[in-house]
Amino acid sequence: MTVTNTPHTPQKSPYDVLGGETMVRALVARFYALMDILPEAAACRAVHPPSLVRAEEKLFEYLTGWLGGPPLYTEKYGHPRLRSRHFMAPIGSIEVEGWLLCFHQAWHEIVPPSPVADGILEKIDGLGWHMANQPAARSGPC
Repeated sequence: MTVTNTPHTPQKSPYDVLGGETMVRALVARFYALMDILPEAAACRAVHPPSLVRAEEKLFEYLTGWLGGPPLYTEKYGHPRLRSRHFMAPIGSIEVEGWLLCFHQAWHEIVPPSPVADGILEKIDGLGWHMANQPAARSGPC
């Protein structure tokens, strides 16, 4: 029996496949720009501080690690504990829907379509609805 050694090619992370830091920065910048201008996102925007600079940087750091890039957020702040970190803001259906609208629109403008991109976007929907902390909030789209 002959054993052939073939080099193992490491699988690229979604972060790398989708465009790395350049893509994540563009996505987050567009996301918050949309939050500032879309009337449907007004309730979501209202739970943020007047300046979105810090929120933008934190979302960039979080998404970078979440997509398989460097763990920037956890290195700075520890475990994300996203839901508990958002308890100080009332997040109901209208806030989640506004957030998801901005994210989806930014995603479709910035990220080229691919099976990887589609799978990530589905997970983002679940993440968005997980942030809801008001009793009347639905658990997802109808």
